[in-house]
Amino acid sequence: MMMTIDPLRWGGALLLSASYLALCAGYWRAARARRSAHAPAADWLVVYASQTGSAEYLAQRSAELLATGGLAARAVCISSLDEGSLRGATRILFVASTYGEGDAPDTAARFAERLMAEGADLAHLHYAVLALGDRSYANFCGFGRALDAWLAKAGATPLFERIDVDRGAGKALEDWQHHLGRLAGTVDAPDWEAPAYAGWRIAERTLLNPGSQGAPLYRLVLAPLDGGLPAWEAGDLAQVSAPADPGHPREYSIASIPADGRLELLVRLQKREDGSPGAASGWLCESARPDDTIPLRIRAHQRFRLGDNARRPMLLIGNGSGLAGLRGLLRARIALGVRENWLLFGERNAAHDFLLRHELEGWVEAGWLEKLDLAFSRDQQDGQPRRRYVQDVLREQAALVRQWVAHDAAIYVCGSLQGMAGGVHETLQEILGGDVVEHLADEGRYRRDVY
Repeated sequence: MMMTIDPLRWGGALLLSASYLALCAGYWRAARARRSAHAPAADWLVVYASQTGSAEYLAQRSAELLATGGLAARAVCISSLDEGSLRGATRILFVASTYGEGDAPDTAARFAERLMAEGADLAHLHYAVLALGDRSYANFCGFGRALDAWLAKAGATPLFERIDVDRGAGKALEDWQHHLGRLAGTVDAPDWEAPAYAGWRIAERTLLNPGSQGAPLYRLVLAPLDGGLPAWEAGDLAQVSAPADPGHPREYSIASIPADGRLELLVRLQKREDGSPGAASGWLCESARPDDTIPLRIRAHQRFRLGDNARRPMLLIGNGSGLAGLRGLLRARIALGVRENWLLFGERNAAHDFLLRHELEGWVEAGWLEKLDLAFSRDQQDGQPRRRYVQDVLREQAALVRQWVAHDAAIYVCGSLQGMAGGVHETLQEILGGDVVEHLADEGRYRRDVY
């Protein structure tokens, strides 16, 4: 039997393919030109490798401290460094976060994969490293340590020994300030104190997944004790200081916007190896009473805010409690009247883990969610060889993903680093090509808040 070919359909497919190939070529040329045009130059560079903004904040303060001593210093993102700028620099201070189990932050991925993977001659360079990390992870300060080792192997000379910071520990930051003060010839630099905590209370606490095979996940509504909501933007984080561990605040994606008149979090109850509840999640989800004071402060998360993407088409991808950050972004876009929103969300079972189902389905019916795709990994259909995750749904929609990206869409990912975020990243590279994904990240159109 002869197949009939629809010329319009084939023509449209060829046009879309040609447009996408042209887009890829344009991304490669633009990225190459931008890296050359923005090669940093200054007597002192303070280079930050940041994921949630902490390293960027400390780099800015470091550059300001050096400037108080009359030194020409400026803070730049590690994504702007290439071989030429490294050869042209003589003094670099690195402020390097570690992501997950020793990984480089997204902004440092290209630097780690390309420059650090090769030999280099940096005998002309003097440097120092402030490594940010969390001792609860096995590979504490892994990226900062790897960066320090690479610089030393390349022949660079350390200005002083690497300083490792455990979850913002004050003593380590004081040591860093002391060394910078000596370099700048000043001893009167102000302390880099974080904003003070304000008092909040839990106004509502709702279990969202009763009967789930997974850990309980709660929706918390918090109200400030003084009655006035602080300002924040979609994508920002709430830091909570738990009484059992006050020196180590926990961060949670904010699931609401100020216009809602309330601050909402989605908190998963964590359990230690001995079965006892986590210091922060156990307190927030079970122990804290309505009249208890919750010490909380807002932290700007610049790399996960909408920014220039506010009115672009947007793919929002996540799982579990990652829905909190995505919900905040969606609520902000709905408030702006933007309807080109596509949510891909994964959990365990539809019967127990379809979080915020009424709200999401209501947004679909009202046209605020143009597309909603779900992956419930434990709901296996007959004949399915394996579990189906959000990255599998993404792969099934490959043609549409390319179409959205070709129409200037941004991609935001929020949720677990292991499994989901890694799988999504690999699938995006498979669908779009590694150079396109890299360019989207450089351009701020691919952003992640994963943990």
